[in-house]
Amino acid sequence: MSDDVDARRQFGAELKSHRELYGETGMTQTELARKCKTSKSTISRLEATAGRIPPEIPALLDQVFATDGLFQRLYEQIVAEGFSVYSRKRIELEPKAAAIVEWSPTVVPGLLQTAGYAYALLQEGMPRATEPEVQRKVQQRLNRQELLRGPTPPDLSVVICESVVRRTVGGPEVMRGQLKALLEIASRRTAILQVLPLNAEYPHRLMDGSLSIVTTHDRLVVAYTEGIQSGSIVEDPGQVRALERSYDVLTASALSRDASARMIRSTMEAL
Repeated sequence: MSDDVDARRQFGAELKSHRELYGETGMTQTELARKCKTSKSTISRLEATAGRIPPEIPALLDQVFATDGLFQRLYEQIVAEGFSVYSRKRIELEPKAAAIVEWSPTVVPGLLQTAGYAYALLQEGMPRATEPEVQRKVQQRLNRQELLRGPTPPDLSVVICESVVRRTVGGPEVMRGQLKALLEIASRRTAILQVLPLNAEYPHRLMDGSLSIVTTHDRLVVAYTEGIQSGSIVEDPGQVRALERSYDVLTASALSRDASARMIRSTMEAL
């Protein structure tokens, strides 16, 4: 049995146990739902390990049961275990991020992907996976995006290659939806989205892979680089600074925010 399945079952078992042992008489699912501002069906589903865990629920459960972060840790383990080993530390850090930097030369970064776009990529990249397995991966990817929808989202800076905008993934309808989602992200006050044009003449260090840099609220800065079949976490301060400098070169060579939005919009309208 995989670790993520074990963690998911432990989450359900801990939830049921703490609920039933709460106080002198225990707590009903309805009572717990009221405390967590959710529905009884959600609590029932979580105890049965069915479906996704709403990202706001673990912290609320820790608050209700005074479990010192138990449910939040289990939730982060569940999320991280759904990804390749070399990307898990980045996934674990994302909920703690004060700022996130992303560069992608090939596809829309996972934090910005729509369900249809992610499905098309994963279906092609996992040819032997069953439909439920692909759908599960899509949902895990979408779950990561919850941190961008909260009341205090991290500052987000993204540069994508022009080829990412012009390459149709999943067909015209899916791609139109993805480009519309990029424009929505670009309109946020906490986000900067730029496009590196194909005719940019400046050669750069990041041409052959993607880059993520996560800065946490306690000022920890970690970089993550990824190629076709591998990735690596970079924590050495000197190496991280060098990667930050390489990203600065990209932003200087990329189109402005407004020009990038115009390119994305015109490409979307032409599909």
